Amino acid sequence: MSSPADNSTDAENTQCSEGTWMIHYVTGDLFSCSEDDALAHCISEDCRMGKGIAVTFKQKFGGVDELKEQKKLTGQCAVLKRGRRFVYYLITKPKATQKPTYESLRLSLEDMKSHCEMNGVTKISMPRIGCGLDRLRWERVSELLEQVFRHTGISITVYSLPERTETTVMKENMR
Repeated sequence: MSSPADNSTDAENTQCSEGTWMIHYVTGDLFSCSEDDALAHCISEDCRMGKGIAVTFKQKFGGVDELKEQKKLTGQCAVLKRGRRFVYYLITKPKATQKPTYESLRLSLEDMKSHCEMNGVTKISMPRIGCGLDRLRWERVSELLEQVFRHTGISITVYSLPERTETTVMKENMR
C-alpha cells in the first residue's frame, strides 16, 4: 500500500546493486507516510527535543520519560513503540547544544539497523537526518545510510519539505 507522498512528482529512487536495500526521496510531510513505516530522527542524550522536527516528534509521540529511562548514550538508538510502528531516536550527541559527528551518527544507525533486523522492520521514513540544525552534509549522511543498510532488506524514504517551507522553518528555528 503506498502513502500519498509516494505519488509526489519530486520522488526519486536509488537502488543499490548489492541487494534489496533502497532509498526513496520524497518532497512532502514526513508524518504523511504509511503508519506501517518506522520513523527515525536524531536527538541528544538529554532528550531535550526543543527545536526543529524533534519538537514535532515530541508532540506526536510523547514518551520523553520513557526515552530517558532507556539511558541510551551517544552512538546508540532509543526506541518507542507507537501503534504498529517503531519510532527511532538516534542519539548523536551528549547535549542538545552540541553538534553530532558522522561517527556518532553511523554508530546510532548501526544500533537502529540491529533493532530493525530483530523486529522485522523493513521500511523506515526519516527527514534528512543530521542535516538541519545539526549541519551535517547530506552527501556524507546518505553515504552512511548506504554503508549501514545496503546488505539489508530495509528500504528508507527520506522526506524533505518543499524548499520555501524548509527555509521558513529553519529561519524560525534560528531565532
